[in-house]
Amino acid sequence: MALLETVRDPARLRELTAGELRDLAAEIRAFLIERVSASGGHLGPNLGVVELTIALHTVFDSPRDRLLWDTGHQSYVHKILTGRQAGFDRLRRSGGVSGYPCQEESEHDLVENSHASTALSYADGLARADAHLGRRDRAVVAIIGDGAMTGGMAWEALNNIAGGPDRPLVIVLNDNGRSYAPTVGGLAEHLASLRAGRGPGVFEQLGLSYHGPVDGHDVTAVQDALRHASALGRPVVVHVITAKGKGFEHTESNDLDLGHAVKPMDPLTGKALKSSPPSFTSVFSEKLVELAEQREDLVAITAAMAEPTGLLPLQQRFPGRVIDVGIAEQHAVTMAAGLSLGGVHPVVAIYSTFVNRALDQLLMDVALHRRPVTFVLDRSGVTGDDGPSHNGMWDLSVLQVVPGLRIAAPRDGTRLAELLAEAVAWHEGPTLLRFPKGPAGDDVPAMATFNGLDVLRRSGSLDVLIVAVGALAGLALAVADGVRAQGIGVTVVDPRWVTPVNPAIADLARRHRLAITVEDNSRAGGVGSAIAQTLRDADVHTPLREFGIPRRFLSHGSRAEVLAACGLTAQDVTSAVTELLAGLDAAPAGIDDLDVWPVHTGEER
Repeated sequence: MALLETVRDPARLRELTAGELRDLAAEIRAFLIERVSASGGHLGPNLGVVELTIALHTVFDSPRDRLLWDTGHQSYVHKILTGRQAGFDRLRRSGGVSGYPCQEESEHDLVENSHASTALSYADGLARADAHLGRRDRAVVAIIGDGAMTGGMAWEALNNIAGGPDRPLVIVLNDNGRSYAPTVGGLAEHLASLRAGRGPGVFEQLGLSYHGPVDGHDVTAVQDALRHASALGRPVVVHVITAKGKGFEHTESNDLDLGHAVKPMDPLTGKALKSSPPSFTSVFSEKLVELAEQREDLVAITAAMAEPTGLLPLQQRFPGRVIDVGIAEQHAVTMAAGLSLGGVHPVVAIYSTFVNRALDQLLMDVALHRRPVTFVLDRSGVTGDDGPSHNGMWDLSVLQVVPGLRIAAPRDGTRLAELLAEAVAWHEGPTLLRFPKGPAGDDVPAMATFNGLDVLRRSGSLDVLIVAVGALAGLALAVADGVRAQGIGVTVVDPRWVTPVNPAIADLARRHRLAITVEDNSRAGGVGSAIAQTLRDADVHTPLREFGIPRRFLSHGSRAEVLAACGLTAQDVTSAVTELLAGLDAAPAGIDDLDVWPVHTGEER
């Protein structure tokens, strides 16, 4: 990789001949295949933008000229060309480069753009700022994938860009026919007609200049198109055709996602280096198909991610009962409300981090109308390697404010299946399940139930009540073992449905010296905060301590590393509990002993 080793910043590219740039593109592809195969990551999108990124960095002078990537998972080549090659040894791991643009890494990363359909709004604002300040010495360039163009915010931006005064702004439309899966809807059909040279384009009809289509794997052709667009001094769409996964046989031959996001794999065979145990996602997927076979009124909705959210098996079993709306979460949620009004029960499967984008629709279009829509939030809590934008650490804080919304947090695969069945059977309003990325792990059976709570552990005196939320039940049990080893009595319960708060938690807290909550969500406004309010309302004076994620954006790393950085380890929580107990008085007079626990039966559900 002789050429690549000499590239420490984009200026080096402008010293290379056309032939050398072609050789550099081949070296970059080999580098990507080697590094991403070792670490996992977004391989296909970056193999598709190698020549495009080289052309961008030869025509424009970053960071003076501002390059905005939408979405940021196609920015690996940009990172390689801006001096971050060494960081790819630990791609998406602690100490390595992020999988998305990252301001802390480089001045070449202007925005940390990892949620789709936002770059055109950023670009419009930057171009307006330059015009306001009288700056004419730099360009604004937004590189947006055709999948991101299915998002409504992109069209809101285009409407304003086209309707305003002329300002220098280059919009590079990277058209590979896909977001995660093939791009859907009328836009996909329109881009296909533009590729074929049929009819006027919607961009020109809006009043934007249009140049293309251009072969995105021909560096010279892309350079010429970009120079032409930059010279016009007004908003221009440069339509570039690329092939996702280009140059690697194992991504080119994968019709499903063309290597969109790969796990660590053997680069020679394309096979994962190790098999994955059953995940929460796969458990959800299997149970949803079972429920759909029993109920013809069940349909599922995805926002361009049928396979990663577990809807692909349902789509294969019942092709007409999975609706892909593209990257349009707001539309997905309100459409679900409409489906519900029409007598259908929708299951909206979406990543936790993306449900933030549809809060208004969930609140006003679903909950206000008490529609029985079921939301399934994958990647809740700490996801780790995808970095700060993809942690699902806000769903419980944000969504607990929604009146009438019932929220469940299953601790294992069996509970997920049970709670999903309960959710779709609920007719009085919306329901939601949230679970993390990764293995479902071993089942954690309940030893008993108490007024709707699953009792996971009960030993010794009534010193500490631990309320375990979802997948952190394992951590709660480890803490129980730790405090029990010091002679401290402990009770561990799982509420199953965390919102609304079960009043039985207040009954139990009243009988213990200390109560703690453990959750994979922000401590600000999370389940712990809701339980604290419940205790106050019930006039329960037992001290409560909430353990969760601090109110800050979390750096990328493994899930275990990120949780440890948040103090969510058995050792940290056990130490905190023992210190808290040491500062408390003895058990209050008249405390009740829970010497008899109700026996669990299925009917109690």
